[in-house]
Amino acid sequence: MNEMNRLIIATGNTHKTEEISKLLGSIFKPIEDLQSYPEIGEIDEIGNTFEENAELKAIEVGKLLGNSAMILSDDSGLEVDALNGAPGVRSARFSGENADDSSNRKKLLDELEGIGAQGERRVARFRCVMVLARGDQKLAVFNGVVEGKIADKEKGDGGFGYDSLFIPQDYDKTFAELPSHTKNSISHRANALAAFKTWLLDSDYAK
Repeated sequence: MNEMNRLIIATGNTHKTEEISKLLGSIFKPIEDLQSYPEIGEIDEIGNTFEENAELKAIEVGKLLGNSAMILSDDSGLEVDALNGAPGVRSARFSGENADDSSNRKKLLDELEGIGAQGERRVARFRCVMVLARGDQKLAVFNGVVEGKIADKEKGDGGFGYDSLFIPQDYDKTFAELPSHTKNSISHRANALAAFKTWLLDSDYAK
């Protein structure tokens, strides 16, 4: 892969960057994110879908940084069937514009309790959509999903976001209780990145 193929993750979330870096391994070294470009600032996620938000961020960063790097942006969130797919694209702001992880988790549990959702009614999934861009050109889209359910209460100290509430299918522990290598092998982001790596190997960008 030539040196022009630097990868910049269109996020200021260091947790997300660390997770993506682990999953991609040595394909790109180093991997940067928007912490290295504070002049870019916050990009409003005004799309109605995960793909719209991911594309908006990738293209905006690509325009600002030019063609010297590939930009990988993702939008991801939690979909709960009993809540008609909520929090969905509003996962990060579920409890309001000043939301944080703790208030979002509390609102989710409160809403499920409010409708008496138990057992199979707590079915949920994490969904991730990634968009790869260079400059103002969208190169590809990658999707990943992991099915599971919402726990009755928070469990575990690892991870971030809704990890302490999400129990992936075929497991009895939340993402926050599972070792990071286990989570990273089955997560929605891992599935999307696996598609990204396959695309890279089949494209001219890896040559």
